[in-house]
Amino acid sequence: MLEGNGFLSRQALIGYGAAGAIVVLDQWTKHLASLELSYRVPVELTSWFDLTLAHNTGAAFSFLAGAGGWQRWFFTAVAAAVSVVLIVWLSRLPRHRVPLAVALGLVLGGGLGNLYDRVALGYVVDFISIHYHQWYWPAFNIADSAITVGASVLVLDSFRSTEPSRPQAGD
Repeated sequence: MLEGNGFLSRQALIGYGAAGAIVVLDQWTKHLASLELSYRVPVELTSWFDLTLAHNTGAAFSFLAGAGGWQRWFFTAVAAAVSVVLIVWLSRLPRHRVPLAVALGLVLGGGLGNLYDRVALGYVVDFISIHYHQWYWPAFNIADSAITVGASVLVLDSFRSTEPSRPQAGD
């Protein structure tokens, strides 16, 4: 069964492994941040990097954070649906698409890490803060980083030809 496609294929298991590693790392770092940091009190590590505990009830960049509570279940449903799509996608990957399996696993793991927070806590724990002087990027976490890296690889992979190269006439 590991030879072909399917939910227990080699490439699917690689993706699940990447997802599992991200979920564990994400939840562990969020736990540490919640234990060690005071809410919204920055701990400066460099002139451009702080650890700042924040609770995000919205989506990326706190989109819809103040929407009254319905967004918690909406984003939960979206994350669950996307997770199912990613699992099916992983199960259908050809064997040679290992980098794509890792990218899908990163997105899946990041989504599941934030999904867990949203269901268990009602918000997503963020704690990484990047800034330049007084310009701050919204706080984020390991799950967000994994989603960003995985999505970037997916975009780059979309430019890759899936057809095996064939010799041209005259070659």
